[in-house]
Amino acid sequence: MIGFLIKKTFFDLWDNLFRIAFVNIGFIALLAYLIFIPGLLVAIPPLSVLALVIGILGISIYFQAAALAFKDVSDYKVFGFRDFFEKVKESWKQGLVFGLLICALVVVAIFILPFYLSMGNLLGLFVTAIVFWALVISILALQWYIAIRARLDTKISKIIRKCFLIFFDNPGFSLFSFFHNLILFALSAFLAFLAPGPAGIILYLDEALRLRLLKYDWLDAHPEELNKTNARGRRIKPKIPWDALLIDERERTGTRSFRNFIFPWKD
Repeated sequence: MIGFLIKKTFFDLWDNLFRIAFVNIGFIALLAYLIFIPGLLVAIPPLSVLALVIGILGISIYFQAAALAFKDVSDYKVFGFRDFFEKVKESWKQGLVFGLLICALVVVAIFILPFYLSMGNLLGLFVTAIVFWALVISILALQWYIAIRARLDTKISKIIRKCFLIFFDNPGFSLFSFFHNLILFALSAFLAFLAPGPAGIILYLDEALRLRLLKYDWLDAHPEELNKTNARGRRIKPKIPWDALLIDERERTGTRSFRNFIFPWKD
């Protein structure tokens, strides 16, 4: 499943390269604001912090709008540039909450963790460990937030709940996706973050969630798989028939030669 996911993401990214670059230009502009403006206001700490928070919230809203746009790409459609700005109006509330959640995680990482660590006793070490792992789990779970908003739900409490449900049911996949996106972001530096960049990461997350949901459709159709037990009476984890589930997806995605990538009109 992971191999096909990477392949489909690459194909969709290549087919929408100019759209990816266009969306990434917006990210670059917002990131430039986030880096330079708070720094310019560092002599006035309240204004610097306010500028930092505004930058994080702006990027988060932009992330959510991009997720809605790239949902169409994952579904074998296209989106127009005019449609993108409509996505901002449609999803700014959920994007704002996502930004506030990121701010909360930043506060935990910068202030709360060091505080307990500085206590220098067993209690402080114990609380530090709890806070650290809660932070790690939250980061891995909330990476699905924008894709879940785009594809599953609009109610904020349900989005957050489903983030953690997806993570706890697919911890290995969530961890793989996190490091995959870190590597993707690092590689984007060679193309000045125009591709794949943040937009490519958003596209991957939507593709990943979309394909992962096939698992739950299959389990809904085969509830008996959830109740299987071994000789000791322990529940057996269902074996998902990914080859069968991805037949239609593989047919729609197809295969391409290198020549087709560079000169698609010649094949």
